[in-house]
Amino acid sequence: MDPELEIETQTDQDLIAAVNDGSAAAFAVLYHRYRDWVVGQAVRVTGDPDLALDVLQETFLYLLRKFPGFKLTASLKTFLYPAVRNLAIAARRKTARYQSSAAEQAALNHTPVSAPDVGATEPLELALAGLPEEQSETLWLRFVEGFTLAEIAHVLDVPVGTVKSRIHNALATLRRDPRIHALFTE
Repeated sequence: MDPELEIETQTDQDLIAAVNDGSAAAFAVLYHRYRDWVVGQAVRVTGDPDLALDVLQETFLYLLRKFPGFKLTASLKTFLYPAVRNLAIAARRKTARYQSSAAEQAALNHTPVSAPDVGATEPLELALAGLPEEQSETLWLRFVEGFTLAEIAHVLDVPVGTVKSRIHNALATLRRDPRIHALFTE
């Protein structure tokens, strides 16, 4: 069997053991296996694909610094998610400090500010955007990423009861939203 093909089919645990033994190829496989997921999470938090690429780089530098001696006690996504989230939030805050608002730009350019095009966004996206960030993030992790309640509690550093409460409250809010009802009655 081709050694490159063999390393790509190994489990995350096996790859981590190989990286602990000094294998750069094993780290490259982990990177390629999870890079799109990391970028997707970072874009979701930052809203900026360029910032997401910076977060990708910082996330894998963070992971690389764990070697040698790294022991994975959960899935790699569960381990990486808090790092991606915190790095993305930090990147978003840092960028926000250096960017002017649309109103400030309009004042500088002496042009009127137009209202956002609300019709361009899907009703479900609008409804989800209307949820508090904690609830939206918890729903995302549970129903899009497929994390278990225990994994969500671990990555968000909250009790499982809090995770259940956030999901319950978010779903209750969505049930009351007329935009959601319109999605299923049309």
